[in-house]
Amino acid sequence: MDFDKLIEKFCEMLKTSKFVVALTGAGVSVPSGIPDFRSPNGLYAKYGQDIFEIDEFYKNPDRFYNFAKEGLIPMLSAQPNVVHHMLAKLEKAGILKGVITQNIDGLHQKAGSKNVAEIHGSVRIWNCLKCTKRYEILDDGQREFLLSTNFRCSCGGLVKPNITFFGEMLPVDEFAKAQKWAESSDLFITLGSSLVVYPAAQLPIYALRNGAKLVIVNKGETPLDRYATFKFDIDLTEFSNKILETLNTFLN
Repeated sequence: MDFDKLIEKFCEMLKTSKFVVALTGAGVSVPSGIPDFRSPNGLYAKYGQDIFEIDEFYKNPDRFYNFAKEGLIPMLSAQPNVVHHMLAKLEKAGILKGVITQNIDGLHQKAGSKNVAEIHGSVRIWNCLKCTKRYEILDDGQREFLLSTNFRCSCGGLVKPNITFFGEMLPVDEFAKAQKWAESSDLFITLGSSLVVYPAAQLPIYALRNGAKLVIVNKGETPLDRYATFKFDIDLTEFSNKILETLNTFLN
């Protein structure tokens, strides 16, 4: 079956499904200029995967803060791309019930998505580990203060981004929401995720167990490809443009 026919069939599935949920991974943010983690040019290639190990953070916080200045703070000025806008438009049209994201950049909300489960946390919030003071680093003043103190709180304590490090539990409320959506879905779409990081990769399995259809959009293989009704091994930008084009008359 050619690509256009597959897209048409997928759009029919979108329109007839009652509870559509999307799971997004790092690949969704790459067109916005945010490097992914696992590619040859990703952040792990430069800093090592242990940069997100919680024990390493406590052992050498300044190494993490150097990474944060290059790898995390620039996320705040990134802008949503067509993938984020496509998902926001599907939600606004009442087709998509929610977006579960492994990303910490807040781009789904910037694009207009309202129902978002951030299962790995958010880079927008930082908390002092000593006095628990909360810093909103979208606020220019708070961000400049943290940069000037090398991420030390006004009390002198270390400040940590509200993201899930390896060795930490996922945010309980966000993951519970994500699991509920997955189990309620009749169509579960994954976009830009290699589906190798657990427990996030468990979510499409919850959906499948409850009878949902699975659609995977990702360049390269994933462990769940054989369970997918459709697998689109295609650039996410091309895919999203095609979806918007095909559904345009339906959505407007």
